Amino acid sequence: MSVELLKETIKWELSGLLRDDPALRAYILDLTRQGYAGRTETQDRFYELLAELRREREERAREWAEDKAEQQLKWEVQNRKWEEQNRKWDENQAELKRLHEEVMAQAKKVDRTLGALGALGARWGTQSEKAFRDALAGILEEHFGVQVINVTDYDDQGIVFGRPDQIELDVIIKNGLLLICELKSSIDKAGMYIFERKARFYEQRHQRSANRLIVISPMIDAQARKVAERLGIETYGDSTEVET
Repeated sequence: MSVELLKETIKWELSGLLRDDPALRAYILDLTRQGYAGRTETQDRFYELLAELRREREERAREWAEDKAEQQLKWEVQNRKWEEQNRKWDENQAELKRLHEEVMAQAKKVDRTLGALGALGARWGTQSEKAFRDALAGILEEHFGVQVINVTDYDDQGIVFGRPDQIELDVIIKNGLLLICELKSSIDKAGMYIFERKARFYEQRHQRSANRLIVISPMIDAQARKVAERLGIETYGDSTEVET
């Protein structure tokens, strides 16, 4: 009998023998035990693999959590930087706006002063003085929400100029207060005295005392300022400087 035929015969008969002969089955099992792991060893190895998988998963979860925390921290730091940059940007814009407004206000002052200087020339005349007065009155109305009223009365007794003449004054009436103003491109000592007499004439004519006497002019003579201080007249170089 050939070897191959013998192998086939053994395979054919072996299954029946193992099924019917317990002693043979135990012998074969013991003989081949070294070739494979037992149940206990298999279970131990299985649990070791599970433990390894669990440790790897926990390690991955820990690394992921650390990465997430690091990314969150980076985002918070970047977000704070953005907020700080936005705050500085807003502050810079506000400062630029304030500086722009200051520059524009100063430019308007210069324009008005130049206008006052020009008004001193003969070629300007009364029309230029009126335009200058209207500009100052407009600034008062814009900045303080008041109305500057130009009042014209006739001094038939000559109280102001020593002879009968027409008297013009600017007055502001608000919240029960009366302010009498003189808005001029320039004023000297004599002009300050005349303004004071015009104000007293107005008070006498209308039976009402002024709360404040105000002169606004970019060119106030030094002697005129002394007169104003003595007579209780407030002086300002520009309408925006008037104290509310």
